[in-house]
Amino acid sequence: MKKFSKQFIGALGILLIVAGSSALIAEQFKEKQSIPLSQVVAKINADEIDAIKISDSTLTITAKDKTQFTAEKETETGLTETLRNYGVDPEKLKKVNLEVAGTSSSGVIFGILLQIIGPLLLIGLFIWFTARQVQRGSMQAFSFGQSRARLITPDNTKDRITFKDVAGVKEAKQELEEVVDFLKNPKKFLDIGAKIPKGVLLMGAPGTGKTLLARAVAGEAGVPFFHMSGSEFIEMFVGVGASRVRDTFRLAKKSAPSIIFLDEIDAVGRMRGTGLGGGHDEREQTLNQLLVEMDGMETDDRVIMLAGTNRPDVLDPALLRPGRFDRRVILDLPDINDREQILKIHARNKPLAEGVELRVIAERTPGFSGADLANLVNEAAIVAARADRTTVTQDDLLNSIEKVILGPERKSRLLTQDEKKISAYHEAGHALVAASLKHADPVHKISIVSRGRAAGYTLKLPLEERHLYSRSHFWDELAVSLGGYVAEKLVFNELTTGASDDLQRATNLARNLVTRFGMSDKIGPVVLIEKDEMVFLGRELGSERPYSEETARVIDEEVKKLMDTARDRAHEVLTRRRVKLDEIARVLVEKETIEHAEFNAIVKEKE
Repeated sequence: MKKFSKQFIGALGILLIVAGSSALIAEQFKEKQSIPLSQVVAKINADEIDAIKISDSTLTITAKDKTQFTAEKETETGLTETLRNYGVDPEKLKKVNLEVAGTSSSGVIFGILLQIIGPLLLIGLFIWFTARQVQRGSMQAFSFGQSRARLITPDNTKDRITFKDVAGVKEAKQELEEVVDFLKNPKKFLDIGAKIPKGVLLMGAPGTGKTLLARAVAGEAGVPFFHMSGSEFIEMFVGVGASRVRDTFRLAKKSAPSIIFLDEIDAVGRMRGTGLGGGHDEREQTLNQLLVEMDGMETDDRVIMLAGTNRPDVLDPALLRPGRFDRRVILDLPDINDREQILKIHARNKPLAEGVELRVIAERTPGFSGADLANLVNEAAIVAARADRTTVTQDDLLNSIEKVILGPERKSRLLTQDEKKISAYHEAGHALVAASLKHADPVHKISIVSRGRAAGYTLKLPLEERHLYSRSHFWDELAVSLGGYVAEKLVFNELTTGASDDLQRATNLARNLVTRFGMSDKIGPVVLIEKDEMVFLGRELGSERPYSEETARVIDEEVKKLMDTARDRAHEVLTRRRVKLDEIARVLVEKETIEHAEFNAIVKEKE
């Protein structure tokens, strides 16, 4: 679009130049007033003529008032003789400046030709621009097969990233240090007969730092880094993806030692054999070419391919066999120490106020990925700038946690007094049940300020990082999830739609306990559903339910039993501690927010 605009402006400029030149020449050849020779003689005798220009038989007369006239004389006789025959005064004629112009018709011819050729020239320019566009389009069609990889060179210090810029993922960095060592010192590996992995697959949840870690490998090794997304191989023309794969590897081998990073490889490396699209499917051709290029790489090429995905389960087995992606690096969500280090990295260029404790922020962000933490710090900086402050405070960071999890405060969503009271009892029910059960996570904050789609929320955080979850924990969490539902029914003898999300999450948890985790005594240690209930072409498409109708009925009974038990436990707690429930709700209506220390003080007081 930008190139077309430049060409349009150029053509318009040429059109204006031609039009201006044509107008200028036409002005010079504009027809002047013609008078007879007798009138010319009368003007000379009256001393009104300043100059006469003679061109063949045409006279161009310039009067003293700068007006111009034309006249025709006889061709055979001279001007002086002709004027004398008409009775001109010789003394007056001497005062007139006579000028004889050479005989030339080039100016007239040029003016005529320009008026004829001008439009033809414009038509020719239009055809030339059109042909140029067509030629460029055909060249672009041939360039579809060229690599679209973005290159980061070793001397690009601005975009260079090293392992120092990547916090956490210690085990992943140790795995990749061997790749860096091979790119720097390949001889010691080759001399002993060792072969470095040709492909390294980085697997992890979104935001765990797969792309960042791949760039850090290239930065540490000081080699060219070719970065491309899996979706960039797929185009409307069949064969383009395979051609781009070939061209990418050609460029990488030319710049060896180098690294190719293919982000979101599942976009092009999905499992074949679905029966859809056949062998001529564009994605399948691209995958086949990728397999050939990886298997055909020689050890001394020193070209290593890194790839990132958060869906390793859908990748084709041929990609994962030894000789291709024969090393897999798993990137987990950061623990509390890693989160603190990640926060320090993202807070480098942001001025923090006195008393900011990033350890506290790390404690309140279990389950956050590196991208979530980066977003948290950025949101805190935006809040500080909006308030015209020059430093980021602890409150900015704490408020940003809730903003990242639930969304911004909806100050325009004003609850009525009755809705505010219902919301207060609902959140107080969650919090009081959590504080009363041994295996539930402790409450850190309760609020009835609307955020996102939630009218209120109860923030619960574990005391320590947890990797294994017990059945007792899940039992207590089910009761906590139903605490708001039970509180509404207990206090108001009425139910609202505010508990819909709680019921959905509790039902899903109960069903997973029965069908995935083997925590139902009646069903036993049997997995009845796949780990991910996502339809993937070639695997789950058209698959039948792996259990009978009788088992489905038992599953439904067990899920209902778990939900009823959780409701009864929540009801028992709230009935027994009704005084505390009323007090927490009253404080929430007054203050709208209760922090961890104040909540513990209310709950631990004697009944």
